[in-house]
Amino acid sequence: MADSPLRQQLAACLETLARTASPATLNAYRRDLEAMLAFLEERKIEDGAGLDVGLVRRFLGAERSRGLAPRSLARRRAAISHFANFLVKHGVLEHNPAELVPTPRQGAHLPKPLDVDQLARLLDTPHDGSPLALRDQAMLELFYSSGLRLAELAGLDLDALEPRRVRVLGKGGKPRQVPVGRSARRALDAWLACRARLAAPGETALFVGARGGRLGHRAIQKRLTEVARRRGLPEHLHPHRLRHSFASHLLESSQDLRAVQELLGHANLSTTQVYTKLDWQHLAASYDATHPRARRRSDETRDA
Repeated sequence: MADSPLRQQLAACLETLARTASPATLNAYRRDLEAMLAFLEERKIEDGAGLDVGLVRRFLGAERSRGLAPRSLARRRAAISHFANFLVKHGVLEHNPAELVPTPRQGAHLPKPLDVDQLARLLDTPHDGSPLALRDQAMLELFYSSGLRLAELAGLDLDALEPRRVRVLGKGGKPRQVPVGRSARRALDAWLACRARLAAPGETALFVGARGGRLGHRAIQKRLTEVARRRGLPEHLHPHRLRHSFASHLLESSQDLRAVQELLGHANLSTTQVYTKLDWQHLAASYDATHPRARRRSDETRDA
């Protein structure tokens, strides 16, 4: 089945996706679609034209039975839907069968944000001043200062950094600019002053490893975990938790949901609402106190 139409269609779909999606999204969809491919080939389905609602349901059901979490199942369905839309666009299917399969329900798997004081102690803990320590400090500060995703920070090149902001490529290849705070800027300057001692000739990555090449996702996660442990943080630290802390702390102080949405690079406001676990009672009180027409009913009642 090496040259089956199904495999060719899948390869073409992923090739198209690679033009716009982030590396993390592309890799996730590739894994999801390869799992589906194996499922279909076991049932002698060699062409995307054979994909139907029943097969999508049975595949997701089999994945659920082997213990796949609701979040992963939802991504599996999203990947299949993307592939099916590709097949519809190229005339292989008349409609997208995945649209008739509900997205698996899932809870909000949000990391608990770090306390402001706890995070300050973590970031202000002295280190040994080595190039690797300066690099790790710069990554920590930039994650928290700018709310970057892991893939966004890992993908940064030197020319993306400006005096007061950084240009990143978000999900779906969507570019955005985010501010860089004073503490992060100082940490970055300290790292840049010694970066040449580690970076290989011609390397464009902002953050590099001991061998001189771009620092990968796993290496960044590992370094953050090690630094947090050495500095006495009693809880696990990972990049998404720093991003969540950035969003939560900014929202608590500003109450500007739209601004947080833009800084996080969320396409939909609803994503930001869930992501930050917004305190709606606090916002409602703020709305009632400030919106010109919010108090109309109470005013009318009082006048009656």
